[in-house]
Amino acid sequence: MFTGIVEELGAIREIDRTPEGARLVIAAAVALDGTRRGDSIAIDGACLTVVALDASSFTVEATLETLRRTSLGDRSPGDAVHLERALGAGGRFGGHFVQGHVDGTGEIRSREHVGDAVVQVFGAPPDITRYLVPKGSIAVDGVSLTVVGVGPDWFDTWLIPHTITATHLVRRPIGARVNLEADILAKYVARAVEVAHNPSTYA
Repeated sequence: MFTGIVEELGAIREIDRTPEGARLVIAAAVALDGTRRGDSIAIDGACLTVVALDASSFTVEATLETLRRTSLGDRSPGDAVHLERALGAGGRFGGHFVQGHVDGTGEIRSREHVGDAVVQVFGAPPDITRYLVPKGSIAVDGVSLTVVGVGPDWFDTWLIPHTITATHLVRRPIGARVNLEADILAKYVARAVEVAHNPSTYA
C-alpha cells in the first residue's frame, strides 16, 4: 500500500529487455533507506519488487503485463521516475490509498500556468474516468492528485508549487503517456452499486 506522496525522483540507469519483460536498474537515494530484497517500491505508480540493490541503485523486474498496462515500456535510460516505498506501519498518511496497481494509461493533453499553479489536463479512457468525481483522488504516475474537472475521456488537476518541483509531471512533454490508478474506494462503491442493480449477474 502506498499514499501517492513521492519520496524522491529517481532515474532509470539501465533497461534490459527480454522476451519475458524487462529488468530495470533505478538510481536512487532516499528509496534505498531501509530497503531490502523482496520489498515493494512504486515506480511511477507501478508497484514492483526489489530483486537486487547496491549503495546507489535497486533492480526490479517488470512482466509483459506490467509493460503492457503501464508506461514503463516507453521509458529510456536517463528518464526520471517517481519513487515511493511501501507505507510502513505507523507512517504518515498524506495522500490517499494507492495500491500501485495501475489501471491503465492516459496522456498529457495540455497545461496552463495560472498564478503559481499549473492546470494540467489528462486524457483518460472511460473505464477509468467512470470512477472520477470532482474533488476526488487519482494517482498519476504514482502522484496523489485531486481531480478538479472530469469529462468522458479527460480530467484536470491543479498542481501546487510543491508538486511542480517535487515531481516530473510538468517536465513531461505534451502527449506523454502517464500511469493512472483510480481511487480503490471509488471502484468498490461502483462494484457494490453494480451488484445491487444486477444481482443475478453476480449470483
